[in-house]
Amino acid sequence: MRTFDLAPGMGPEFAARYASAIPQRTKISPLGAFWQTEIGPLNQAIVVWPYADLLERERARAEAAAAGVWPPNVADLVHGEETWILHPAPFMRPLQPAQLGNVYEMRMYTVQVGKMPEILKRWGAAIEDRETLSPLAAGWYTEVGRLSIWIHVWPYKDLAERARVRADARHLKNWPPPARELYTYQENKILVPSDFSPLH
Repeated sequence: MRTFDLAPGMGPEFAARYASAIPQRTKISPLGAFWQTEIGPLNQAIVVWPYADLLERERARAEAAAAGVWPPNVADLVHGEETWILHPAPFMRPLQPAQLGNVYEMRMYTVQVGKMPEILKRWGAAIEDRETLSPLAAGWYTEVGRLSIWIHVWPYKDLAERARVRADARHLKNWPPPARELYTYQENKILVPSDFSPLH
């Protein structure tokens, strides 16, 4: 997952330039998702590229560079970027193209050092109940980048549906997972998928 911090107002231009390079790049490996922030840290683009492993990532990136099709011409729009290598939670379905929602909520929890296995265990026991209300788009934990970060992503039709689902979730027996004492910090972002995002 790569997060780009953009110059104010440059989100549409960034997306347009990125999209123009996607057809050639996705001949090498598929794009997972492309979102831009709507609420939270503004002027960010978040791009997810799934790989079977780090060797496949290196191969795909080298092939794209050698072919001259990557990276897209966006450097002048970017103030900073951050790349995280993520592992999917055991209960996460494979990331693949789907029409899931018009807005996504990405919640990121910093977890006490060494407690990620316990987080995954507790969430795994509770996720089935939560998904009776709306699907989990993604559940990841960081391997490279900021460490000990648990990320979960939820799609919604709109912000009204988000509010309704979250209100209904408070009545679930197993939600939220009993893990609050293991978190040290929480953040969230409301994201909007671009037209070319496979996860929409």
